[in-house]
Amino acid sequence: MTQNTETRLMETRIIIDDIGAAAEIFGKHDENLSLLESSLGVKMVARGEELVIMGQREQVEKTREIIEQLQSYYQAGNRLTRHEINYAIKSLNSGKAGALAGLARDVVLVTARGKKIKPKTVGQQRYIEKLLKHDVVFALGPAGTGKTYLAVVMAVRAQRNRTVNRIVLTRPAVEAGEKLGFLPGDLQEKVDPYLRPLYDSLYDVLGIENTQKYLERQVIEIAPLAYMRGRTLDDSFVILDEAQNTTPEQMKMFLTRLGFGSRAVITGDETQVDLPRGQQSGLVHARRVLDGIEGIAFHHFTGEDIVRHPLVQQIVRAYEEKGALAEKTEV
Repeated sequence: MTQNTETRLMETRIIIDDIGAAAEIFGKHDENLSLLESSLGVKMVARGEELVIMGQREQVEKTREIIEQLQSYYQAGNRLTRHEINYAIKSLNSGKAGALAGLARDVVLVTARGKKIKPKTVGQQRYIEKLLKHDVVFALGPAGTGKTYLAVVMAVRAQRNRTVNRIVLTRPAVEAGEKLGFLPGDLQEKVDPYLRPLYDSLYDVLGIENTQKYLERQVIEIAPLAYMRGRTLDDSFVILDEAQNTTPEQMKMFLTRLGFGSRAVITGDETQVDLPRGQQSGLVHARRVLDGIEGIAFHHFTGEDIVRHPLVQQIVRAYEEKGALAEKTEV
């Protein structure tokens, strides 16, 4: 390691002797190195298994720490994508050093295809902790944060561990720009498009064949929210998705379905309400009414927890900023 004391420039070298780790850290055509360079203001040169980092002392040390985190994360059996690179950078810049490495060992579930499901952000990690500790959990936040997917994962885990006997997944069939009556087929076929995201999550976790088998045996039930009325759900893991599109009456109806040995997860995004103008969201209402009750937890995801395409974070942030600006202008 060399240092120029006058300009506080320095150069450091890191050995990455695992070819697989080097390939994923560098990225295709060194695109991940380019991302690190532009984000941290350093110059990086790959020479075989050696990575040379040059720049201001503070930025070089940050970059070294991130590279070491990425190596540890990869060695724990995880893939390194652009999301992990971005998350490592943002975590370190926000004072959460080691956040990525801390996620490496938390295997929540192994899917039917052998895929290890782990939290991808600290927000997801805390969400899982709340799902383990509380009987009723409300998950609020933007699209792409894993609210529904992780709820399904935890439901499958609970069923595998025999802590519940069945899984019930439901959604309100709210018309968002299209009328149900104009869709082809009977009622079940009309509402199936609204429930498709729940099927997709189950297919990813259990596989198509196992999902169909559990549906036939009624170990898993997927139905519109209206089908929940008048029922009592014992020993069940119940998930209400897109809860921002419930009315307060529907939310109360759903929550009072819970029987002995049951757990519930309610997910939604308060900024994506498709109810008629002037109609209060049951999710917003429940947050005010139920906050502070023992046994009920509220978890708030942020844009930093989005694990989809990197542009999704920027899209969500832009809408939030423009929405806030529009509200101020109207006032």
